[in-house]
Amino acid sequence: MFRTGPLNLITDVAGLKVGNAQDNRLKSGVTVLVCEEPSVASVQVLGGAPGTRETDLLEPHMLVQAVNALVLSGGSAFGLDAASGVQAALREESQGFAVAGHIVPIVPAAILFDLANGGDKDWGRFPPYRELGYEAARTASAGPFTLGSVGAGTGALVAGLKGGLGSASTVLPNGITVGALVAVNAVGTPTMGDSRHFWAAPFEVGDEFGGLGLPGELPPGTQEIRRKQLPPQGNTTIGVIATDARLTKADAKRLAVAAHDGFTRALWPAHTPLDGDLVFSLATGSNDAALDPAGLVELYAAAGATMARAIARGVYHATREDGDLLPTWRERFGG
Repeated sequence: MFRTGPLNLITDVAGLKVGNAQDNRLKSGVTVLVCEEPSVASVQVLGGAPGTRETDLLEPHMLVQAVNALVLSGGSAFGLDAASGVQAALREESQGFAVAGHIVPIVPAAILFDLANGGDKDWGRFPPYRELGYEAARTASAGPFTLGSVGAGTGALVAGLKGGLGSASTVLPNGITVGALVAVNAVGTPTMGDSRHFWAAPFEVGDEFGGLGLPGELPPGTQEIRRKQLPPQGNTTIGVIATDARLTKADAKRLAVAAHDGFTRALWPAHTPLDGDLVFSLATGSNDAALDPAGLVELYAAAGATMARAIARGVYHATREDGDLLPTWRERFGG
């Protein structure tokens, strides 16, 4: 039986810090995951419309083996500027890849589309994401952080509801910890038909997203594909799956692949041509527990389940803000 870490957040993975910065008038923001020590990382993209920075270097055959931070941002392509702000903050602390006498912080990033969510995007010549990235990195901590309408989840939407920033953790029987962090902004729906029940219910631990379980029978409309009242570009779920296990870069690639199972368990549909669905993976290597093939399978299974829980928690914790186009889960279902 798996259990959560003390915080039930990705910061239960030792050596990781999370920072959030947002602008509620803009209805957008940035979430940064900072590594206290450079950590092995990889990525898997399964959506048809991704927006990314420095993801090529995360493939197992590339030179750089470890990253200093990962960025999840709103703002569509404009949000990729957030990584420059994070780089600036890390460079001030001399964190980065040493090359030719210089320090280059390695900060891959991914964005979601939240331009058409009712926020004021008239920012003038320069978008605000570089400054938001800097603020998020400078305020990152290893402790608890808020879920829902914060950071990259500030203006997130899913089919018929507000999305949000979610996180969860799992401690395996061998003591290895897995944590997920995700900004949920999907074409699909996290709930079953017109009901309040989450697709991720079979993986829920306690009542972390309402404790509703599964309905007695599938609700009407469960297999319908719902369209948000937004342009079709208004999507993408982006996340991070992290562990304290010692993994190779190839193992980390497989971890990112496995975490995408959580998307398909928590969202219907997932990985559409209109989503930029992406998972970064991260291994800090602070836990020396040995992983045989069976242990790796258990780790990868936990990655999918933890990601599914994090997705549901992001939607469950969303809060109402002025000018919202869609209701929160709590507003709609009274939870």
